[in-house]
Amino acid sequence: MLLFSSFYIRKYIDMHFVKGLIISLSCSLLLWNCQSPERSKNEGYVVENPSELQESKAITSFEQWLKDPQPLVSAHRGGPYPGFPENAIETFQNIANKMATIIECDISMTKDSVLILMHDETLARTTNGKGNVTDIMYDDVQKLFLVDNEGDSTSFGIPTLDETLAWGKGKALFTLDVKRGVPFEKVIAILDKYDAASYAAIITYRIQDAKVVYSLNPDIIISVSAGDDGAITQIMESDIPTKNLLGFVGTSEPDRTHYEKLQKMGVKTILGTLGNLDKRAEARGNDNIYLTYIENGANILATDRPLEVAVVLNTK
Repeated sequence: MLLFSSFYIRKYIDMHFVKGLIISLSCSLLLWNCQSPERSKNEGYVVENPSELQESKAITSFEQWLKDPQPLVSAHRGGPYPGFPENAIETFQNIANKMATIIECDISMTKDSVLILMHDETLARTTNGKGNVTDIMYDDVQKLFLVDNEGDSTSFGIPTLDETLAWGKGKALFTLDVKRGVPFEKVIAILDKYDAASYAAIITYRIQDAKVVYSLNPDIIISVSAGDDGAITQIMESDIPTKNLLGFVGTSEPDRTHYEKLQKMGVKTILGTLGNLDKRAEARGNDNIYLTYIENGANILATDRPLEVAVVLNTK
């Protein structure tokens, strides 16, 4: 009777030991899952295959790039990803850490004439503030925080153009999209302050504006519209040296003959894949299409997917 009882006691203990072990392992797995790749909202984008992004030496001046014009990726609005909002220095650093890049960013002006980075006319979409940018004083801008494209708040503030150029020297190139109402004179004065003409280009949409920028500083690189034959004629008649120009061919790909016309003039080209071309590549799972854009004649791809495009161009 005692042996019989001992047998069942041992069996009962063994069963509960195994049950306890299973529970312990389940809890450990649950805890591990809670701590693994799920990002906190400010950690930002992580490349799934970091080895695919080769280490790139920073291109720190347009002169350096023009001597060896390898395909370049321009990060539209600085390259926002989850946790990294558009037009933020932290976002620029996230991109620059991973690739040689052009940072495309937007210049707006506060009520008291401070130049800040902001794409929209209002604060609501990209910050925790509201109202028009032109109605807010810079002291109040400094109290705001940026929001990423997923709508999550970050701890990042709105940078000034001064802060941006000071950060960027020796790290990246820029193309500066000067918003309506912002005087080119003020922008150029800040570029001159940081001796930034070598690494910061100005985006223009009218040849008249390109002429104004060139008159203010003949060393500055200027992005001009170059999407059709009419635009090419305006460029030729502008008397701006082609070595100062980047030709933006639009957001739909032109044929090769259009690229060839600009190449014969000595104008390097930017294709805007941002928008439809990026969406099409992502939807079809066909990132190799970016190689075709380069092969057809684009020197720079301006994209909303800079890290993905960099992976493809680095395996070219």
